[in-house]
Amino acid sequence: MSISIRNATPADIDRIAEFQQAMAMETENRTLDPSVSTQGITAIFDDPLKGFYIVAVSSSDEVVGSLLITYEWSDWSNANHWWIQSVYVDAAWRRKGVYRTMYEHILGLTKGRSDICSIRLYVERSNSVAQQTYKSLGMSHSHYDMYEIDLTQP
Repeated sequence: MSISIRNATPADIDRIAEFQQAMAMETENRTLDPSVSTQGITAIFDDPLKGFYIVAVSSSDEVVGSLLITYEWSDWSNANHWWIQSVYVDAAWRRKGVYRTMYEHILGLTKGRSDICSIRLYVERSNSVAQQTYKSLGMSHSHYDMYEIDLTQP
């Protein structure tokens, strides 16, 4: 099994949208509006200042995973935090190092750059498998908790 990582292109939008639909159902038992989520994915390609996607590709040229990097400016550090978001690995490819390969690729992109001060992500409190994966890659639990107002829900 061989996995390569590349920047996603607009040709990957439909596959990434499939992944997002599956993730919403798996993690929150939620069905996303396909047109809204596809527009959200497309917006990343239309405006690179929002972030970028990478995809994991199998040796048979199948996209088997993806993740999104978005940016948060830190005035304290005069640099960006890179946020890993929208991580999804096709169920048939889980526990085979796909996420690790994507993570290591992202980590490699930060080497030698002073404009990136950290890599962050958030994870469901009950998702102990993901938390263990992140810890095994050298990430640690932050001292921050997250609060939000969801303006998309009535």
